[in-house]
Amino acid sequence: MKIGFIGLGKLGLPVALAIESKGHEVIGTDINDITLNNIRSKTLNYREESAEELLKSSKLQLKSLDKIVEESDIIFVPIQTPHEDKYEGVTRIPSERADFNYEYLVKGIKDLNEEIEKQGNDKTVIIISTVLPGTISRHIKPILGSHLKLCYNPFFIAMGTTIDDFLNSEIILFGVDDEGAAKKAEEFYKTINKTPFYRTTIENAELIKVVYNTFISTKISMINTVMETCNYLPNTNVDDVTEALALCTNRIISRKYLKGGMGDGGGCHPRDNIALSYLAKKLNLSYNWYDNIMIQREKQTEWFADLIIKNKDNMKVNILGKSFKPETNIVTGSPSILLKNILEEKGIMVTMWDPWVDLMDINKAKEKYEWDSVPQLYFIGTMHKIFKNFKFCKGSIVIDPWRIVEKNENIKLISIGIGPKS
Repeated sequence: MKIGFIGLGKLGLPVALAIESKGHEVIGTDINDITLNNIRSKTLNYREESAEELLKSSKLQLKSLDKIVEESDIIFVPIQTPHEDKYEGVTRIPSERADFNYEYLVKGIKDLNEEIEKQGNDKTVIIISTVLPGTISRHIKPILGSHLKLCYNPFFIAMGTTIDDFLNSEIILFGVDDEGAAKKAEEFYKTINKTPFYRTTIENAELIKVVYNTFISTKISMINTVMETCNYLPNTNVDDVTEALALCTNRIISRKYLKGGMGDGGGCHPRDNIALSYLAKKLNLSYNWYDNIMIQREKQTEWFADLIIKNKDNMKVNILGKSFKPETNIVTGSPSILLKNILEEKGIMVTMWDPWVDLMDINKAKEKYEWDSVPQLYFIGTMHKIFKNFKFCKGSIVIDPWRIVEKNENIKLISIGIGPKS
């Protein structure tokens, strides 16, 4: 098939490359000049597993909207639905809650619909953007003509591993509005993987997507609370607790996201939790569970800040890691940056360094921040492999919420989630 993309950003481009790797021809466009230059130069300014390698050999063509409509069998629409920066998760949560911003998605669909109606041929259009339940019915369907055959197909991916997550997804979640379009899409997906094709209403699909992300955040929030509990209880270790829980596959489900550490992050989870909190208030639910998740994340990050202040004495404070997950340079929703902001709010000066984010290599960072010559306090904010055997100056204090730093008699190591010996 010939597959079109209206949007080739951090979600659209990796998925387009994944689809192309399965033998389909892909064409697309984007309104962002940086994105277009990335594609033309076959390089990326962000880290996405396998994407740059696939991009180098890709035959993906950039085309105008009219050509995409004319030539495509299916058109995917991964246009962003952003939250304001204050809801990203790197600062304290504001008291008010809000829905996503659908301005870009509505404009993109409106332009696409006008071109489809102009050409006068039926086209299968699949929206993959994250939205709250009722959004497509309220904002999208009223602006559609008779030839745009709509589907809603949000993906369960994580930035940094988008291609693998798309090609090996747990389910293909598909909100059906037009039966013919759904059948066409199902045939297309048979060429991608053998994943179950889960048909449902568009409203159900909208809800399932945000609940899925929030369920992961709930899991992280819960296990981080267990980690904090273990920190005080004699003879306990959060990794032993989670190892046992991970074996309980009937009820606990899986070991993924079952490791005590920093709070949830990325471009989806914090914002989806806050958006569902907004929806809970709008619906007047008996209890706003979604609000708890982000509050727990913030409170525990502040607990880390207070732990740093308690132990730092007169030492300089360093946070090692800025990205929201290991071995990537994506800092959206980073709990490490939230920690830095809370520390600075409390009057503590902080240095941050990340091997994947900063242009400065480790040797220059050591020289600049005097890591080799002056004992300092270090907090492991991101579980990058490089920090496991990091050379800390003698007399330094290391606070490790991931329990990856190896014990060393030259440093004071505080491994969070391991209780005192009785």
